[in-house]
Order: sequence, then C-alpha cells, then structure tokens
Amino acid sequence: MQGILIFLGFVASLVYGAISIWAAYLGLDQALGWWAIVIVIGCIFFRFTLPLAVGAFLGALNVWHWALALLFAAPGLVFVIPGVIATLLSALPSRRAS
Repeated sequence: MQGILIFLGFVASLVYGAISIWAAYLGLDQALGWWAIVIVIGCIFFRFTLPLAVGAFLGALNVWHWALALLFAAPGLVFVIPGVIATLLSALPSRRAS
C-alpha cells in the first residue's frame, strides 16, 4: 500500500510540473512572444526556475484570480508566509502580568 501511495505522489508531482511548465510557456508567450520557448528551454537546461515561476503566474493569471495564480506558481508560500509571521511575532517582547 505504501508503494502505491509513493508512486501516486510521484505521478502527481510529474503532472503538476508538466502543467506548471505549460502554464509558464503560455504566460511568457503572451508577454514576450517567441522568446518564451527559448526562456523555457534555457530555464530547464540551466535549472533556473525563477522565470518559469513568473511565467506560470502570468499564465495562471489569465484563468484565475491573482491569489490562486500565486498559489499555483509558488505553492511553498503557503508554508513560508506563516513561518515569517510567527518569527516576527516571536521577536516582539512579551507582556506578562506580574
């Protein structure tokens, strides 16, 4: 059973990656024209994903609200933003009644 779940997680990751690259291509194509294919191939070849994330956001922005497009393009923000807020709040001096 565990092997099946691992396989399904692997396939889901591949599908999400392929959809994300396709959305990045569509977003960059709308913004930059034929340079989009050069940028996508270059990003994959050099393993630099920032332009792909921006392109995925632009591609998803044509379909969804900006907040959903941001979650699609950068899903790690779901974990980063609460962590940053918690770190900032923990730095504040605590008020204790004495």
